[in-house]
Amino acid sequence: MMHRLSRAVTTATLGSLLLIAGCSDSSDRDNTPAEPEVPEVPVEPEPSGQAIDLTLLHLNDHHSHIAAESFGFDATGLNLATTTEAGEPVQEVDVSYGGFPMLVTLFNELAANAEHVIKLHAGDAVTGTLYYSLFNGRADAEVMNQICFDAFALGNHEFDDGDAGLANFLDFLNSGACETPTLAANVVPGPDSAIAEGYIEPYTIVERGGEQIGIIGIDIAGKTKNSSRPDEGTEFLDETETAQQFIDELTDMGVNKIVLLTHYGYQNDLALAQNLTGVDVIVGGDSHSLLGDDTFASLGFNPVGEYPTLTTDTDGNTVCVVQAWEYAHLLGQLEVSFDAEGVVTSCNGMPVMPVADSFSFEFNDDETRTLGGNDALAVRNALEAEDEIAITMEDATTVQLLAGFNEEVAVLEQTIIGSVAEDICLERFPNEGRSSLCDISATYNMGSDISNIVAKAFMTVTPTADIGIQNGGGVRVDVAAGDFTIADAFTLLPFSNTLVTLEMTGQEVIDVLEDALANALDDGGSTGSYPYASGLRYAVDASQPFGSRVSNVEVNPRVAGDWMPIDVAAVYTVVTNDFIASGQDGYDTFGPIFDAGNFEDTFTEYAQGFIDYVEQLTEMGLPLSKLPVEEYSTQSYIGSDGCDHSTASDCQGF
Repeated sequence: MMHRLSRAVTTATLGSLLLIAGCSDSSDRDNTPAEPEVPEVPVEPEPSGQAIDLTLLHLNDHHSHIAAESFGFDATGLNLATTTEAGEPVQEVDVSYGGFPMLVTLFNELAANAEHVIKLHAGDAVTGTLYYSLFNGRADAEVMNQICFDAFALGNHEFDDGDAGLANFLDFLNSGACETPTLAANVVPGPDSAIAEGYIEPYTIVERGGEQIGIIGIDIAGKTKNSSRPDEGTEFLDETETAQQFIDELTDMGVNKIVLLTHYGYQNDLALAQNLTGVDVIVGGDSHSLLGDDTFASLGFNPVGEYPTLTTDTDGNTVCVVQAWEYAHLLGQLEVSFDAEGVVTSCNGMPVMPVADSFSFEFNDDETRTLGGNDALAVRNALEAEDEIAITMEDATTVQLLAGFNEEVAVLEQTIIGSVAEDICLERFPNEGRSSLCDISATYNMGSDISNIVAKAFMTVTPTADIGIQNGGGVRVDVAAGDFTIADAFTLLPFSNTLVTLEMTGQEVIDVLEDALANALDDGGSTGSYPYASGLRYAVDASQPFGSRVSNVEVNPRVAGDWMPIDVAAVYTVVTNDFIASGQDGYDTFGPIFDAGNFEDTFTEYAQGFIDYVEQLTEMGLPLSKLPVEEYSTQSYIGSDGCDHSTASDCQGF
């Protein structure tokens, strides 16, 4: 159906109407000369509304990242006078950026300077940090309500704790005066779902300057069904068909300014726009896409497109597509102009990153200091020279909220989530001697106990994964027998890595194992690259040249069947941490797959993945314990000196 009203009645149509209006029986005709014909003039219909400029302030995929984080700012060109303890000029300073205390201030400041503002969140508010693990959405909801979004679209991770977990989060979100509408047009809750009544709507209509703006929510269907945990009876409909259905419904109601609030991914949004009629703006999420100019590239980030990205719908009308990266690092500011008939005449804007007015530097290995005086001013001026950077004060109320949660975190980190049946040893290469808890003989042939368990945990909590791979250096401590707490999990896995999945052939899996071994044995890299796995096992001969060190590779996807020789042509889904997935630590074969975008980021921090695994064991009444011998990834090991650890008890080194 047509979204836009015709701008004019055609001459042919007008002539036909005049003829019909003046027709009569021929016997009644008057034979007097006809009046001269009046030229037919196209008639413009009355506009259905009026022109309006809107400002959309938006956020997406903050994933329970509530506090500010920091990045290293290259200060080499500023000629700072401050020096390190060694007397060397400071070349890099840490800049605190994002986080809700600064974002609340920035939302308020930008809204105060615009006339018609709509505040939007495009989903995946939860899952990823302790703020969700410990507060089940309450912390996220309370800081979101300091912004008070006009609409919130469901993302796939909103379903990570089932429909009941989502209902719990939405109860928190709507417990105050804000009452943000939750949108998900293509989500159909099952009859017994906790969100079946009153929780979600397909769209909302907001009024600005006397004009109605329709906002429709769309969630990514397949990913939510396959990688999250919605209730079995909850359905996810086709994104494009559903979007068109509700665009048409709003158009029939006379609403001619349509915003899709999607959790569908940047590239998907572009394709979606081109297959719809009547959409004006898509504010998206899911792919964590940073859009913008070279400012962000110069700061070491990776913009993947323009902000806004312009495309057209099936009628050739402009559609503005935007997204605002991730983890509450920044917000998007989109300015859209509509004519009286709801046609977009222009859209402009940029992401805006709030940064704190205080900068630190590494004085020595043990001490960090705050930059002061003219040097601090020089850094501030360099940052503020970019329109996308805003020096921002923290909102006092949000700071107080966050402080309260942080006090609870300090207590709740000690929450016991499981038990450990026996001492579980840490190692990198077999026989390296890294464990502070176990005798070296415990890891002499098969290497680390805990690293194998970590790989299994990642595979277990990632439903689509066949195989889990984890680098030895990403696992940091032994695990002692006794109680296991949340704090223990973050001590074990302390980095800000997330779990990602990659589709790989059997040969590529073998290649990545060879890469990892070569990083330490040939290239002078870290022993932390040693590969540990679950659903995958092999023999290692470190004395062989590159390409010949791994043999007898077998797979048992999800350790749910029998061990079989790996099929080099078959495709397996591998879950790992995003650090090595990007090709770091010598995992070269991962790199091109990751760089091409052929991966799925679960956005679950790897420590959280391990917490989930331990909690699953506890629910089954099981402790954390060493794996059966047949599940260890390194089934036999020959050291770089040719000593076979399977047959000799006195091999030295690794």
